[in-house]
Amino acid sequence: MNFIREVLEMSDAPPGGTVITARAETLARDPEFEASFDLVVARSFGPPAVVAECAVRFLKIGGKLIVSEPPNDDERIRWNHKALTKLGLHDEGRVRHGAAFRVLTKVKQTPREYPREVGVPGKKPLF
Repeated sequence: MNFIREVLEMSDAPPGGTVITARAETLARDPEFEASFDLVVARSFGPPAVVAECAVRFLKIGGKLIVSEPPNDDERIRWNHKALTKLGLHDEGRVRHGAAFRVLTKVKQTPREYPREVGVPGKKPLF
């Protein structure tokens, strides 16, 4: 977190940046953050099931979740389209811009039970 704070203090940093330290499962249900963002990005956050479940509630309908991907992986193993649909996400596929990324779009409201309670997504992943 210190690195992010230092970057936000740089003279050419985008204005209005804030660092918030909290569990994603809790913060996603805060009215200030729920369905508030057009874009959520994740790098080295956790396995795909955990990232999708913890990030989805932050997104507005039509918002994008962009997740960094390993350079060479079997995407059929990493992403479960049935579970993504359950969360309200549509998989737009894998793209490469030097590194590899997965792009997911929130296409419908996420059921109230997601994300599950703190720690549950990691202990009992949806896929």
